[in-house]
Amino acid sequence: MPFFLTPEQKQSTFWFALWLALALLLYTLGPILSPFIASAILAYALGGAVDRLNRTRQGRPRMPRTVAVSLVMLAFFAAVVAVVLIVIPVLRAELPLLQAKIPAFFTKLDSILSPFLAEYGIRVKLDSAGLRDLLTQQVAASGQDVWTTVLAKVRVGGSALLGWIATLTLVPVVLFYLLLDWHPLLARIEGAIPRRYAPQTIVMARETDGLLAQYLRGQLLVMLVLAVYYSAALSMLGLDVALPVGILTGLLGFVPYLGFGLGLLLALIAALLQFTGWEGLVWVGVIYTAGQLIESFILTPRLVGERIGLHPLAVIFALMAFGELFGFAGVLLALPASAVLMVAFRHVRRHYLRSSFYNA
Repeated sequence: MPFFLTPEQKQSTFWFALWLALALLLYTLGPILSPFIASAILAYALGGAVDRLNRTRQGRPRMPRTVAVSLVMLAFFAAVVAVVLIVIPVLRAELPLLQAKIPAFFTKLDSILSPFLAEYGIRVKLDSAGLRDLLTQQVAASGQDVWTTVLAKVRVGGSALLGWIATLTLVPVVLFYLLLDWHPLLARIEGAIPRRYAPQTIVMARETDGLLAQYLRGQLLVMLVLAVYYSAALSMLGLDVALPVGILTGLLGFVPYLGFGLGLLLALIAALLQFTGWEGLVWVGVIYTAGQLIESFILTPRLVGERIGLHPLAVIFALMAFGELFGFAGVLLALPASAVLMVAFRHVRRHYLRSSFYNA
């Protein structure tokens, strides 16, 4: 039976197919869109500061937008450089000391584990000399394979490094122009929405914007609390680098596992260098395990989840679900994406409760 479309349906089908083709094109170009997506996220986060500097006073802008954008970007990248400068001195101080202590560490490890392994017929020396001999034997047994693997990794790593350099170079340029033309760009997007859907879409966009603003404020509070907690706990332990390591762990807390992992690694290295026994390492592990539990089950659900209207259980589920579906990027974007989905769900629910299907 032939299916005939009205002129209006043909128009809707055409534009729907065009938008679908555009979405498919963007998906295909995904690998090169990373700097643009990162710049858009940063522009959204920094746009409020630019607007405050550029706010009009008595009909005239307080500051030209170009100057406001330049100042905000300068402050943002200065903060990024400050975080890097916190890490580099700690690494420069710890790595030479760690290199000097590694042989003694493996000798102590060998004295503990070798007798245990010998009971099961495994005879291996875990000190520095034994590990060096074991590595030499492995390289001699499979030298060609090792070099093939190494060269392949170097090629892949070189390509990835060039990609990162290109991304880091492109992000400031794209960010500058996005911040400069943010409001005209939003106006063009709003103008492209079909007029019959525009009012509802604008209402949903404003609700989403309010929730994401609450998310950013909540995340900043989480970072501040974590920085105070780790700095105080490591100081009570007596760690010499407690303040920089604690601040770094808190500031990088917005990236799941990165702040925790890097902070734990630096704290373990510092404890290994400063303390003679195993107690320091154990206490560092306890402090970071407690911090991770506090962040995952108390701070993020309470300070972030409640601000965006998500139940603590929903926050935990969102982090696990998005991590399972999209990996690390999914964990990073789980809560803001959940806030957007929640706005859509509210409107769908409202439409459902007014529908004849529900009320019949």
